[in-house]
Amino acid sequence: MNNLRRVIVDFKKLTPEVLKLLVDKYPDGYGDDDVVNFRNLKGEVIEAVEVSTNDTKYLVKISSKLEHSMANFDDDTEDLDTEDLGELSEKDGDFDSEEE
Repeated sequence: MNNLRRVIVDFKKLTPEVLKLLVDKYPDGYGDDDVVNFRNLKGEVIEAVEVSTNDTKYLVKISSKLEHSMANFDDDTEDLDTEDLGELSEKDGDFDSEEE
């Protein structure tokens, strides 16, 4: 059974740790097969890419700013500790939206 916390993350709230996970998983960028489509509570279609830690699954909303950030990510930044990423969300079960 999948007991991962699920978090939807908008570009505006993207942490450096999650950005590093995205760059590591999609070093050459993501393709159409990597995109997940779903509807939010307002009925709008949202496109996102998925990355996971040991205890959390993130859906990162796709935007041109996300693509730009991934393309310009500096691999020489400090080593980021991804062990505590699960602490960003305290809820289990369905995806938690971090939209305001």
